[in-house]
Amino acid sequence: MCEYCGCQAVPAIRDLTREHDEVVALISRVRAAHSRGDVTVMAELVTRIARVLGPHTAVEEEGLFPALADEFPGHIAGLTAQHRVIETVVGEAAGGVPADPGWPARLLETLHLLREHILAEQDGVFPAALSRLDPAAWDAIDMVRRRVGPAERTN
Repeated sequence: MCEYCGCQAVPAIRDLTREHDEVVALISRVRAAHSRGDVTVMAELVTRIARVLGPHTAVEEEGLFPALADEFPGHIAGLTAQHRVIETVVGEAAGGVPADPGWPARLLETLHLLREHILAEQDGVFPAALSRLDPAAWDAIDMVRRRVGPAERTN
């Protein structure tokens, strides 16, 4: 995504951005499957998105967000709430194609939210972190990543 602020030089941000890129690519494939009416492929792709978002979200919520929460409490609370919405709808496909016929439409709305969420992190959170976090905060974020492991590469 962005390259202008220098945040890609920080390994934690570089990894989170790579994961965003993978999710965005998968979102486009979900949309294409929806256009074809292929709900089975939609569910399979969303399961792959969930495997990327699991560790990704843990790094954000246990490492990055706490480091920024004092300065940006409302923004961080909003992003965390969006995580819960996204997890709920994406998680409905954990057992295969959801029985609810309204799920594909809800999923597309949620993936639109996810796309906007990614942009908010890329254009706001990551540059703010670069300018505000000290080495100890980055070490704490790296420790979370080591504990949860890397997100699954899907491409």
